[in-house]
Amino acid sequence: MNALPDIRKFDKEELKSWMEKAGEKPFRANQVFEWIWKHQVSSFVEMLNLSKSLREKLTAEFCLERISVDSQKQSSDETIKYIFRLSDGNLVEGVLIPTASRVTACISSQAGCSLSCKFCATGYLDLKRNLHHYEIFDQVAFIKKEADERFGRPLTNIVYMGMGEPLLNYKNVIQSIHQITSEDGLGMSPRRITVSTAGISKMIKKLGDDNVKFEFAISLHAANDEKRNLIMPINESNSLDSLTEALKYFYEKTGTRTTLEYIVFKDFNDTMEDAKELIHFARKVPTKINIIEYNPISEAGFRNTSTERMKMFAEYLESEGLIVNVRRSRGRDIDGACGQLALKTGAKRKENAQLEA
Repeated sequence: MNALPDIRKFDKEELKSWMEKAGEKPFRANQVFEWIWKHQVSSFVEMLNLSKSLREKLTAEFCLERISVDSQKQSSDETIKYIFRLSDGNLVEGVLIPTASRVTACISSQAGCSLSCKFCATGYLDLKRNLHHYEIFDQVAFIKKEADERFGRPLTNIVYMGMGEPLLNYKNVIQSIHQITSEDGLGMSPRRITVSTAGISKMIKKLGDDNVKFEFAISLHAANDEKRNLIMPINESNSLDSLTEALKYFYEKTGTRTTLEYIVFKDFNDTMEDAKELIHFARKVPTKINIIEYNPISEAGFRNTSTERMKMFAEYLESEGLIVNVRRSRGRDIDGACGQLALKTGAKRKENAQLEA
């Protein structure tokens, strides 16, 4: 790991200040910023419209370390999972998901996770650290380039649904989205970005206060506290009542409809009574619902419900006037599907007891 500070930690005004102290014109900061974020160069040598002396000054004062690909796997459905290596050696995963209608990047916000959700492979990893905003940005920039080169198609959507809890790395997540949507960066629309959380009530309210423009989703998976406590320990300190209050506040501030993500587990949350509880919760605030196939992991005893039960569940919700989408899994054969990101290259697992379902 380089001892010099990464230049991407500095905003444009800070770079202008540095330029003046270094005896350079302040506008050079704009040029450096464009090279870093728009062109995503990996070294100061590549900044060809800067003088050699300025490039040498920058090299002496800063580093510029991009994430690298440690390994990758391609699924039979063309989904590609990447294991990215960070500058300190930590690993995170990102996924490129091409479908007929869109090309999506699923990206990580933390190396590991602290929430220990019982059905999620990442929940069985230790939390190593938060990702810097530029490490999150790098995942998107890399996958965007891969979409162009491999499939000849542009990246259309970004989901913060990879490793980690985005709202526990709030500052870097928001900063990364700013850079992804900025004309200095990738210039993508914030409406093409979805941030998904396990449910941190006070941070959901902060999203509202900050009047964010991106799409927002919450991993619900059970609409009563008793069941949700069993599979998502975060619910013990962020109950469904507190989440309801936070989601109402978020909607009042932003006007953005929340997506409720609901994995249907066999014999756990797939009955008509569970559907009625979900309807009751969903009617408290403007929402739409994604019904999600479960992707089994070796650490937990959960199984996906039957196709027939999932169809009945979704149709019942729709009959009650709710907006429902059924999300089919992609990348399951390479452990790249939702809930399967676990760095199977050898990362240490937590000693979590399995919850048999």
